[in-house]
Amino acid sequence: MSSSSTSEKQSKAERVRRASHAGSWYTDNSSKLEEELGTWLQASKLTKSPDVRGVIAPHAGYSYSGRCAAFAFGNIDPTKFSRVFLLGPSHHYYTPNCALTKATIYSTPLGDLPIDLEVVEELQATGKFEFMDLNKDEAEHSMEMHLPYLAKVFHGHPVKIVPILVGALSSESEAMYGRLLAKYVDDPKNFFSVSSDFCHWGYRFSYTYYDKKHGAIHKSIEALDRMGMDIIETGDADAFKKYLKEYDNTICGRHPISVFLHMLKNSAMKININFLQYEQSSQCRNMRDSSVSYASAAAKLADDEEMANCN
Repeated sequence: MSSSSTSEKQSKAERVRRASHAGSWYTDNSSKLEEELGTWLQASKLTKSPDVRGVIAPHAGYSYSGRCAAFAFGNIDPTKFSRVFLLGPSHHYYTPNCALTKATIYSTPLGDLPIDLEVVEELQATGKFEFMDLNKDEAEHSMEMHLPYLAKVFHGHPVKIVPILVGALSSESEAMYGRLLAKYVDDPKNFFSVSSDFCHWGYRFSYTYYDKKHGAIHKSIEALDRMGMDIIETGDADAFKKYLKEYDNTICGRHPISVFLHMLKNSAMKININFLQYEQSSQCRNMRDSSVSYASAAAKLADDEEMANCN
């Protein structure tokens, strides 16, 4: 077979997920995007850590959450990892399961990120995952908003990605997927990027919880979010579920976060989550206002002293 025929066959086999939100949720100008992300990463003043194995980061338009997200992605040491698992919530279609991509490449203005097809096949073989059509994949923004940061941080370092769309899971399913995926946490070459915004407050979100003891509405929202963040830091998925049931905080990535907590619980590694940044799109002062909250966290291997305290 000629080399041209081979390349034709390869190109036909390629299924590219376009950067469908570039040009709207973030700039599609590669040099501007490079500069923007670089500025935010530098401003975070974070040191890349080989012990950081995962992040929780927001997924709103970059004008809202891009600066906050830098406090997650700025932790990544790209020399340590060859694979990134993406866990993002589904905003556009209902599924009670987790879904895998049919794409072979995820495109970004800063370069393409290849899908780890072997791992996708491995996950498919468990019988626990469905596939999302390419149009559903491209409609979803929760994982796409992490891609430019990953392309930027891993530039010059070969990396493959494993996108997992996390549906509206039951508590039992969250635990099941956590157990199933825990073995990938044990591989030090794997990194995890968990996508979630925090409180969506206002009439347009049908959520106006307000505890007046905290003063202004935005202070009440922050207190509510920080309560949830503190529980996530404990690693207790059941306590997080109880918090969500009690306050119904509109954390859109509740299911990816819960799966991640179960993954860490079932891993042989001791990994702690620590939130590093919290922001709101605006400060709500009256009931006509609205806002979305953003929080960034790093999931880091426990040091020797922390391990000793656990034993």
